[in-house]
Amino acid sequence: MLTDWRLAATAVMLCCAVLFTCIETSAQSIPKEIAARTEIYGIPSLTISDHQFLTGDANGKPVTVGGELRIAQGSGRLPVVVLMHGSSGVGSTMDAWVHQFNSMGISTFVIDGFSGRGLTATGPNQALLGRLNFIVDIYHALDILARHPRVDPERIALMGFSRGGQAALYASLDRFNKLWNKSGIQFAAYIPFYPDCSTSYVDDTEVAARPIRIFHGTPDDYNPVASCKAYVARLLEAKRDVALTEYPDSAHGFDAGLIGITNVVEATGSQTVRHCTIKEADGGVLIDAATEAPFSYKDACVELGPHVGGNATTAIEARKAVSDFLTTLFKLG
Repeated sequence: MLTDWRLAATAVMLCCAVLFTCIETSAQSIPKEIAARTEIYGIPSLTISDHQFLTGDANGKPVTVGGELRIAQGSGRLPVVVLMHGSSGVGSTMDAWVHQFNSMGISTFVIDGFSGRGLTATGPNQALLGRLNFIVDIYHALDILARHPRVDPERIALMGFSRGGQAALYASLDRFNKLWNKSGIQFAAYIPFYPDCSTSYVDDTEVAARPIRIFHGTPDDYNPVASCKAYVARLLEAKRDVALTEYPDSAHGFDAGLIGITNVVEATGSQTVRHCTIKEADGGVLIDAATEAPFSYKDACVELGPHVGGNATTAIEARKAVSDFLTTLFKLG
């Protein structure tokens, strides 16, 4: 009887060993771009006007926006890239970036600034949401990440696209951080893709002492690169760590080439401020520089019908450039 018991126990142990080996082998075979864990967050934020944002007036409409944290494979506290979408919401191209970063051992936090506000897009009517609201969402997301046990708070970068690129660019301003960032930490870097740089803010060359890396297309007629070049020139003159990488034959949204989109089409009905010059005047009022009147999306400078589309070649180049930058920034082995 004792011998039978020992034989049975040995058999169970062998089965367990085989099972654990299979599980371990299976885990090791999971592609690196697949996250080890996904967590969904409600991010408490506000919907406010640009004037309220610029004056620090938090008397807005409370709102909960969404956030998806994908924790990359690995152990301990990992670096994170926060991703902010553009005027069409969270799109398919975002997945390509998420998979790329997860494959590098970098976790990702994708913010959805629209669904919680009952929006799906702002392209045809940018007045539906203040130009600076996404920055509030971003800082509140940073507050969540700062306290997460699997996140390295010293290695969180911010990346945004179009309207989200605008937010990623101006979230670097010292003044905005002081007004709205209550997380106790700062982003390690700012990576705007084809942002709108047509607006100049008070003290907008006073930015965080962290690198800013802008990626843009030469023929972009949605958010022209020229205004970004002018802003970068001012930042460089102020001795800031900023660089603009410009890609030829690359329309607005050129990184859609990462998911196989290579045609360029007109974004019929979408608004663009490509011929506007907007600046912050006294009292936190954004004005149209041509008229000196408060800016409105009904102003004559606002036009319709910019173009969007992907470029596979430059999308891959940009992906490599961003990946190389983050590898150095985050000291990835």
